[in-house]
Amino acid sequence: MSDIQLWTLIFAIITFSVYIYIAYASRVSDTSGFYVAGGGIPAPANGAAIAADWMSAASFISLAGIVGLAYNGYAGGVFLMGWTGGYVLLALLLAPYLRKFGKYTLPDFVGDRYNETARFVAVLAAIVVSFVYVAGQMAGVGLVFTRFLNVNTTTGVIIGMAIVFFYAVLGGMKGITWTQVAQYSVLIVAYLIPAVAVSAKVTGVPLPQIGFGKILDELNGLQADFGLAEYSGAFTQISMPNMVLITAALMFGTAGLPHVIVRFYTAKSVRAARYSALWAIFFIALLYTTAPSVAAFTKLQIMKDLNGTTLADAPGWFNTWSDVGLITTASGAPVSDLGSNAFGYTDVMINNDIIVLASPEIGGLPAPIVGLVAAGALAAALSTASGLLLVISSSVANDVYYKKINPQASESQQLMVGRIAMACAIVVAGYLGINPPGFVAQVVALAFGLAAASFFPILVLGIFWKKTTAAGAATGMIVGLSLTFAYMLWTLPIYGGSEGLFSIPPTGIGTIGMLINFAVTIGVSQFTKKPSQEMQDLVEEIRYPGRTTLVAKHQAGEV
Repeated sequence: MSDIQLWTLIFAIITFSVYIYIAYASRVSDTSGFYVAGGGIPAPANGAAIAADWMSAASFISLAGIVGLAYNGYAGGVFLMGWTGGYVLLALLLAPYLRKFGKYTLPDFVGDRYNETARFVAVLAAIVVSFVYVAGQMAGVGLVFTRFLNVNTTTGVIIGMAIVFFYAVLGGMKGITWTQVAQYSVLIVAYLIPAVAVSAKVTGVPLPQIGFGKILDELNGLQADFGLAEYSGAFTQISMPNMVLITAALMFGTAGLPHVIVRFYTAKSVRAARYSALWAIFFIALLYTTAPSVAAFTKLQIMKDLNGTTLADAPGWFNTWSDVGLITTASGAPVSDLGSNAFGYTDVMINNDIIVLASPEIGGLPAPIVGLVAAGALAAALSTASGLLLVISSSVANDVYYKKINPQASESQQLMVGRIAMACAIVVAGYLGINPPGFVAQVVALAFGLAAASFFPILVLGIFWKKTTAAGAATGMIVGLSLTFAYMLWTLPIYGGSEGLFSIPPTGIGTIGMLINFAVTIGVSQFTKKPSQEMQDLVEEIRYPGRTTLVAKHQAGEV
């Protein structure tokens, strides 16, 4: 066992033990604790849990790779702007009102605001979005185990499944929340330490955000030497319309993600829900303002290391990652095909998902730091996976079993169904992690598009337009989700890779699907039966601070 594998194992055992202990100490015996942690999580802790829940394997593992490799600098900003901008929408348009409405799940809100048909459509949409999203998380778990513990992807995913099963099934939302607070602490420390160390080593400035500016000219020069577009140049890889579409899909998708929205039901009050969003933005910003620096530092060093080298003289990190198939020739062949010939950066293909995981090795940092980064990646992937699996579980147990099949079910029966549903979801998630439809961040970006096209319109209209009808909401969700999902299947490389309409990428089609959803929902609502006057009055009340008469009656089942 190498030093890196040893330290990875040590950190994995320590962090997994902490997660399991927290879950055991936070175990629940009622549905309120299982679904929304009893609605008693303080705003700072809730913000950290939201950040961990949302900053998934895509953020930790892939974001720097997207910015540095896939989108060559400037264009990668769509992910930074989209994923963070969505929280502004959440804080302003959704979080406080949904918390005041007071339900367990997003489909629960849809069902009460509209009707049971709309609830069923929302359940299906939540499950589709969550499974697409969780595929990226489990793929990230497999990637870390493959590289750092020398086990195959299947074994790595199974280990991750077992850990998530234990603390998610035992503690429900309460256990998941406090576990995610710990996971956020692990992932942010693991991300910042190597970033600070590399910045200090390369530029003499320990703040990566400042050091980044000092190497930008050199990086642009190397890009030109290799015949590549300027790293900081605008619209070199993505057109302006597509940048707008992708940014909007990620932004509105963030505001419509079921596993993020449910977090605001765990806050102590409406005020705490709003502050939870602000704390989440702060915690997320710590990583998101660092990611572009990590991308630039790592890419600069890669280009220097691979400038006219040979396999015999290649740095250790190159051989290590090529051995697990994440570095190939430009044509996709094994790097051994390069033979004894000298090669450069453009002669090889480096997987986006290795940039952060490989950055400590590329920067020459010691083995304990490499092991810590691996533990951080696992924390990021597992925290989001648990939140997504709880969405699937609660949708099945609360919105299908309890609300439709057995309304007389006891607390213990609901918990049992929820735990069984979560166990089944974990098995499906494991399969998707072993057979993902793309690299980690690409898969996750698709989930955001699906959330934007299905949930965001009917949530906003459900809060701010009291005459939105059940038929309009159900039809809008079906049309928006179906068209977006079909377009993704049509244009993804794994399914044929069509250029699509007007060259719109699958990561940007969610914006079009969202606009279609808005149009269909509004159009159908004009010609279908309006909500009851009591519901219209309730919708109006949740928008005004201090008005709680109808809300209290609604939560008591009287409205």
